Amino acid sequence: MKRKRQNELTTPDLVLLSLLAERRMHGYQANLELERRCVRDWAGISRPQVYYSLEKLAAAGLVRAAESEQPAEGPERRVFETTAKGRASLGEALEREDWAKQRERPPFLTWMALSWQARPGVFARQIARRREYLHSELVREKQTLREILRETGHPYHDAVWMVSLMIEQFRAELKWLKKVERELPRRDRAKFPAYAEEKQRRSC
Repeated sequence: MKRKRQNELTTPDLVLLSLLAERRMHGYQANLELERRCVRDWAGISRPQVYYSLEKLAAAGLVRAAESEQPAEGPERRVFETTAKGRASLGEALEREDWAKQRERPPFLTWMALSWQARPGVFARQIARRREYLHSELVREKQTLREILRETGHPYHDAVWMVSLMIEQFRAELKWLKKVERELPRRDRAKFPAYAEEKQRRSC
């Protein structure tokens, strides 16, 4: 079971398989391309994970070292490409149901659930911080969308749809924050709290 978990393809593995399926590149190039595409906005993949995943994928035969015109300059400069086995594994992973049947756990909502224990005034300050952050992210994503449209030349691309969704989510949350701030003076604790007993079970 432990070996099976080790061999499962993680999000960084799948991102790299997809990237190398587009064109061969070495680890340093892959990191630069991940940054250029702002991939870390939607997928958790750090610089060390890139090199770890490359080694893991190579050992599993999902990527291979490709011929390169550049002289060898160490592990970071080894050029990799996705193999047929790697493309098949990526295709299989993308068919899993769990991609479409999961809920996010936004840290801000976790904070809100715990905020009753915060000191006086903290709730309003955090709401203001969140609003300021969302405004700055909205500006950044709008600029990203303009750059993507210049690169794709049309609006019917997955990157356009993804960034458009982020923009709509930021707008929706900003609208929701206005409502929270408007209702904040009426904030109160639950009037009829019910706590779980040993035999009581509730599915969320």
